[in-house]
Parts: sequence; C-alpha cells; structure tokens
Amino acid sequence: MNQSDNALLPHGGYKKLRSYKVAEAVYNATVVFCDRFIDKRSRTHDQMVQAARSGVRNISEGSGAAATSRKSEMKLTNVALASLRDELLSDYRSFLVQRDLPIWHKDSPQALAMRERLKYDIAPCLPPAREGVVRLTGLAGLAEFVAQATPELAGNAMLCAINQATYLLKRQIRSQERKFLENGGFSENLYRQRTKRRTD
Repeated sequence: MNQSDNALLPHGGYKKLRSYKVAEAVYNATVVFCDRFIDKRSRTHDQMVQAARSGVRNISEGSGAAATSRKSEMKLTNVALASLRDELLSDYRSFLVQRDLPIWHKDSPQALAMRERLKYDIAPCLPPAREGVVRLTGLAGLAEFVAQATPELAGNAMLCAINQATYLLKRQIRSQERKFLENGGFSENLYRQRTKRRTD
C-alpha cells in the first residue's frame, strides 16, 4: 500500500535523523563522563544519565507516536529538547563552574574546532595524531574521547555536542509544526482516506 493510501501517518525512521544520532552519542558519552567524574552515589550522577536518556528515548518515542498523533510527536520531541537543553546542559555547565574550569565561548577556536568535528561521524582529513595527545575524531568517537580527556576538554566537548543536538531538535520541531499546519494530523488523514475511498 502506498503511504498516501495509508490511514496511519508517516512515522518511524528515527535512526536516520541526525538529531537522534547526536542525542544517542550524548547519552553514551554522558554515561562514561558521569562514571568517570561524578560520584555514582550522588543524585547528580543519576540525574545527568536520566536526562541524557530522556533526550534520546523521546526522539524515538515521538517518531513512533507520529503514526496516529502529530501533536504527540511534537510534544515528545519537545520533551527531548527540554531534557538536553534545560537539564543536561545546565549540569555540564555547573560541573565546569564548580571546578573553576573555563566554559569555552561558542566562537572560541577550541569550540569551533570541536563543533566542526562533531558535524561528522568521523571527521575527514584529520592530521596524524601526536603521541600522547587525546583528540576527538568525530561524533562516533565522543564517548572514547570523554573516557580519556581532561575534565575541561571532556566537559566542553559535551557542551558542544548537546548544543548541536538542541539546535537540530529545534529545527525538527519547526518542521513538525509546518507539516501539521499544512496537512493536519491523524483525523484529517482519515477523513481524506474515507473521501478517497468513496470517490474511487
């Protein structure tokens, strides 16, 4: 059956979304970061891991909910955004501030270089690594980088990755809003399908 003939709205495919890939990398790296730098008995450890998990899981749940509810899709995507932007990002900032470590300005050379590498799963044209130097090779290597980097480098790398994820999620929500306003939701689609059946 063609998608246009389906009562269910287009849904799924979340694993192809760049927002999902970045959020998943953030989650995996947050687990490594928290196990390495934050006491496992503290509430902060659990809260950061859960906020990162909420970010990635709500993207996938929103994608599935899109089959019957565009409103649920937008709501869950917004929950993912809030978990990363309002909770996790703040926790990483607090980590750096409380240890008197610098938070890189978004346009600093360090942040620009980190953001450029995070644009790719594996950054192209990287020069040979100098012996003993820990470096980020791309989004796919974020957790490995966090496992070896200094607290300053690891914390700022996570800020860059989370900012990338929230930027992508904001764009995703705007796209979902446009589709909903232009095409309606599940009820409107059902009406179109019924009308089409009657006229065929």
